[in-house]
Amino acid sequence: MLSLADVAHAHGSKAVLKGVNLHLEPGEIGCLLGPSGCGKTTALRLIAGLETLQAGQIYLNGELIANARQQTPPQQRQVGLVFQDFALFPHLTVAENIGFGLRAWSRTERAARVRAMLQLTGLSAEENRTPHQLSGGQQQRVALARALAPRPRLLLLDEPFSSLDVDLRERLSIEVRDILKIEGITALLVTHDQHEAFAMADKIGVMNDGVIEQWDTPYRLYHQPRTRFVADFVGEGVLLPGRVVSDSRVEIELGLLEGVTAAACDGGSCRVYGQGAAVNVLLRPDDIVHDDASPLTAIVERRAFRGADFLYTLRLKSRRTVLALVPSHHDHAIGETIGIRLAVDHVVAFSAQ
Repeated sequence: MLSLADVAHAHGSKAVLKGVNLHLEPGEIGCLLGPSGCGKTTALRLIAGLETLQAGQIYLNGELIANARQQTPPQQRQVGLVFQDFALFPHLTVAENIGFGLRAWSRTERAARVRAMLQLTGLSAEENRTPHQLSGGQQQRVALARALAPRPRLLLLDEPFSSLDVDLRERLSIEVRDILKIEGITALLVTHDQHEAFAMADKIGVMNDGVIEQWDTPYRLYHQPRTRFVADFVGEGVLLPGRVVSDSRVEIELGLLEGVTAAACDGGSCRVYGQGAAVNVLLRPDDIVHDDASPLTAIVERRAFRGADFLYTLRLKSRRTVLALVPSHHDHAIGETIGIRLAVDHVVAFSAQ
């Protein structure tokens, strides 16, 4: 449904996008995830036609909509937009806001589509209210319903939940995903919040300095990051020094990791390291299990209570630290020594250099 091929763009002398490629299948929800200034919003604006593409090609449903020589006008792209500030018309009712883009439809068709959108987004009881009479979550659903009403080929969402509180943000991201799946809409979300990205997206592109370092499923981004930046940006974890013992074994100070290949993925070019190679091994908090019976021990250096779990920062004998996610009924004090063991299903290693 959506394809970007070698898209490059600059603002003056500053390169913002440097050969971006991505593909979204019909009905898929994608996400561009990254820190401020990485180029993700510029990519969204180029897809929408709000900026003129300088290099590369953008295709929508197999049709070329932008390259350096030709641009399909934004209003002809059949692309819906949801902004972070909602951009609702304050003097119009909820129903009138939703139906605003349907003025070319017949009155009967417009009324039927507005009713369907009100029901889909749970706003039927608010149809005659104006935006200032709604909560932030309700306003967001109005903006979504208005964007979906004309049946766009593609929906673009630019930081749609950034102005909402954390609890509402997580709940709405799940609700919006359900609505998009019911409607069968292909969508691309831009956010710096990985919790939003994980809750909504089928595919995520982690962006850094104008390039997509990895375009993959949330599961693979977390467990099989291809670059150090992805490993650091997605989830939590630490890198411990290690040594490749064989094609399927890597040794770190906590023991021997076996059963998978230690792959070095610096720069996105994965290869298997030879015996004796020095590597840095990624350990996630769920790779370290609290076990009082284990001979391996570590000292609690910091702890963060998260309700169901504690996130412990543990100091090893080498004075390096690891993270461990432990059920909260294991309540250990700072300075206490606890037993730990490894439970690593995915060994991710990068060159020590």
